[in-house]
Amino acid sequence: MRVAIPFLTLACLLGAGDLQNARDTQDRAALERFAAESLADAQKQPDDPAAQYRAAIANSYLAEVAIELRDKNQAHSAAEAGIKAAERAVSLKSGDAEYHRIYGTLCGQAISANILQGLKYGRCAQEEVNKAVQLDPKSVQNYIARGVGYYYLPPQFGGGNDLAMKDFQKALELDPSSADAHMWLGLAFRKANRNEEARKQFERAVALNPARVWAKQQLEKTPQ
Repeated sequence: MRVAIPFLTLACLLGAGDLQNARDTQDRAALERFAAESLADAQKQPDDPAAQYRAAIANSYLAEVAIELRDKNQAHSAAEAGIKAAERAVSLKSGDAEYHRIYGTLCGQAISANILQGLKYGRCAQEEVNKAVQLDPKSVQNYIARGVGYYYLPPQFGGGNDLAMKDFQKALELDPSSADAHMWLGLAFRKANRNEEARKQFERAVALNPARVWAKQQLEKTPQ
């Protein structure tokens, strides 16, 4: 996911293997290295919300890739490590929508990696992402994050695929060039057995971000 100023800092710290590229190519070694370095940096600067945010987003990317690779143990441990940093960032700077988004995203990742954690992190996942949307209703990433939550949350608990689609479509209204929004809308279409529409979204996602391995995999596994 693209992030504004803080992401530039992360890219500089990672050098040649920048954070988004590591996520897109599923380079776990690079993500593990930066997650560890950013957590160490956050511990040295406990009152710096930006340092806490950098640790949170690095661990969120690591959790995301671990989920894609079906490594639930690593996904859960990375998400929990990131949650601590994100919670600290929010406590230090509660008016920042992006801090709330990453906090909610990490809570959701902890659940998707281990469904039994729903009771522990479910409220955090919903409330923090909703807070992010409230603080910044024009953020593409906020709608993607909320849509992902709806995608995984059953309708009887306030989620569902229809709500997910609406948020992904809203994200695309705000930014038609968002590869992540196209990819997630494709997943939602496929979940609804609308494979032709799903393939079009995956194709668009790959065209916009050819490096994203997971998007290519979703296109390949979607029936013609």
